[in-house]
Amino acid sequence: MEFWSGALLIFASFITVYMVIVISFYSVILIISMMQLYKEYKLDHDIVYDELMDDTFIRPISILVPAYNEEAGIVQSVRSLLSIRYPSFEIIVINDGSKDETLAKMIETYDMVEIDRVLRIQVEAKPIQKIYQSKSLPNLYLIDKENGGKADALNAGLNFSHFPYICSLDGDSVLERDAFLKVMKPIIDSNGDVIATGGSIRIANGCQIENGNIIKVGLASSPLVIMQIIEYLRAFLMGRIGLSRHNLLLIVSGAFGVFDKKWVLDAGGYKTDTVGEDMELVVRLHRLIKEKKVKKNIVYIPDPVCWTEVPEDTKFLRRQRRRWHRGLFESLWNHRKMLFNPSYGSIGFVSIPYFWLVEFFGPVIELLGYLYVIFSLFLGGIYIEFAILIFLLSCIYGSLFSMASVLLEEWSLRRYPSAGSIIKLFLYSLTETLWYRPLTVFWRCEGIWQMIVGDKSWGEMKRKGVSQ
Repeated sequence: MEFWSGALLIFASFITVYMVIVISFYSVILIISMMQLYKEYKLDHDIVYDELMDDTFIRPISILVPAYNEEAGIVQSVRSLLSIRYPSFEIIVINDGSKDETLAKMIETYDMVEIDRVLRIQVEAKPIQKIYQSKSLPNLYLIDKENGGKADALNAGLNFSHFPYICSLDGDSVLERDAFLKVMKPIIDSNGDVIATGGSIRIANGCQIENGNIIKVGLASSPLVIMQIIEYLRAFLMGRIGLSRHNLLLIVSGAFGVFDKKWVLDAGGYKTDTVGEDMELVVRLHRLIKEKKVKKNIVYIPDPVCWTEVPEDTKFLRRQRRRWHRGLFESLWNHRKMLFNPSYGSIGFVSIPYFWLVEFFGPVIELLGYLYVIFSLFLGGIYIEFAILIFLLSCIYGSLFSMASVLLEEWSLRRYPSAGSIIKLFLYSLTETLWYRPLTVFWRCEGIWQMIVGDKSWGEMKRKGVSQ
């Protein structure tokens, strides 16, 4: 009995120390993010962005839009892209063997005709059946290919693309008009030192979107969607700004990221044997940079905003989170030689350990902490004291940092103009530790279990479309 009592106390001490370390790390990240946002948003960039419309400065972009069963939103997403404020770009929609009307809707809406084009195969991809081009919009293309997954579709688009920079964009996404000017500015200013940039992702559910344009920003009525909004604010405004500041960013969201095509090709394109192709590519680029011993950066810019649809019920959100966690492991495991390897500098000593310890193993430790709190109710005594401490630390780790992210949004970007929306987000963030975070922790642990038993299922996501 004494052995088990001692073991439980050691276990509680371990969880407490772990959470204190994580909270300390996030506190530093929060301070860095606040300083960076303060520096950025004291400046007026409008004149600078206007100058980028001059062809003298511009870098042409190929926008790759992989689409699998995206009939609900693909037409509106393309319409949004056609209205972006950028001098030189092409849009390449890759129909990845959709079983719905994605292909037919694109051909009919944009008056597309089949064209002959010889492709230079630079990365492997499933066979292309037909290539179409719009008669009225010559910069709009449609590739119809065999199903091979998102990464394979991106590789097909990569082979077809004509321009030196590529942007990967989800088929259900809507961009703000100036998003490309803003996300390309660091690349142009750096003269090639920046090889990849990522913008902020915001949730379109609850917003009024017409013809691919944001008319009014709002909140969905679903508590599940509101919690995802808060989660995205924390991940982007707090996490990615802080990591990007010191070139430690390992994720450029697959929903909206720009890459130097030469570097993507040198890295071998997108890997098709992982469910987390976006993170895997970024880690591979960091690895290539260090191995070539060159000074290149991958940065996050908070202002360019891409609006995307998120799951509105637990069934599809659960699938998404399990898949994300499996993708995280695959990326970390494939590049495990970077962990604490001096050859990879701060990436090997800070970023990779952080993602292993906090992002991958964190849900397991949190789940054990929740179980400890429950068991302590039956054990009483000093166990209750540790349980209260763990619960309070969990509130700081979850709810308080989420509240801080909501305040950062209001202080800097202000995408939610209604005071009522900000108050609602703030109040919901207080409840995160009580229900939403335990749910996502459990789903991420399920992802680990799927990985252990060899379950590689993708799990289709249901789209209803976000634009009228």
